Amino acid sequence: MKRLFFAAIVALGLLAGCATLDERQREWIFQPSDRSWSRGAEAAEGMADVWIDFQSEETGQPVKLHGLWVPHENFDARADAPVLLYLHGARWNVTGSAFRMRRMQELGFSVLGVDYRGFGQSTNELPSETLAAEDARAAWDWLGQHYPGRPRYIFGHSLGGAIAIELAAQVNDEAGTLVEGTFTSIPDVVSTFKWGWLPVSPLITQRFEAVKRVPEIGSPLLVVHGGQDRLISPELGRRLYDAATGRKAFVLVEGGSHHNTNSVGQSQYRVALADLFGLK
Repeated sequence: MKRLFFAAIVALGLLAGCATLDERQREWIFQPSDRSWSRGAEAAEGMADVWIDFQSEETGQPVKLHGLWVPHENFDARADAPVLLYLHGARWNVTGSAFRMRRMQELGFSVLGVDYRGFGQSTNELPSETLAAEDARAAWDWLGQHYPGRPRYIFGHSLGGAIAIELAAQVNDEAGTLVEGTFTSIPDVVSTFKWGWLPVSPLITQRFEAVKRVPEIGSPLLVVHGGQDRLISPELGRRLYDAATGRKAFVLVEGGSHHNTNSVGQSQYRVALADLFGLK
């Protein structure tokens, strides 16, 4: 993915117009698909399908998002049981993240995971930074309308973490924000590549500059990163954490990769949730 994205940026910057460059970046950053891990399909068994309809202010067109809902066992018994919006990363659809959603359920959350446009069964449209932010906001509003009065949390993995931070900076009714394996910005990610010293930053249109938005979050922030993450450097996660100005915590999961930190660091998650958010 790194080499492909980097080569595309350089080649398209030299050979293509701005519109084409933007479309190619959207394709390579999001890699929208209906693909899923086999274990994701297994974890999704028993989850309820959710459909979110809204009119896009960005395109003026109707949008239908598909999501998966899995309540915690104490959801009906406790009026204050927390709910969580799960925002996945690139390449795989929401079913591919079902096993991570299950782990958040084990930590006490009732979880709604949603596919952005271009993924899974959601509206077939090339996603972008602005469209994904709009999709996340629609899912957030749906969660608040259907489960009012409950503390709502935002969670994002990888690219979804940048989308989560954008959402948290927009709203003022979130109880907390959690991101895992996330970065400061796409230009910063590109700079960690082998040829990252080349001046390609001005060519990047899908910037996802979470580092500029994170100071605007009004809720406690938990930043989790795997110590063995070879896709997104843990240093970028640390820099993102450093840029936050409110209550916050940084958890480095030793042995965690970009894909298994949620599993390897489950016990660390549990401690951090109790310390930062008072969740048990």
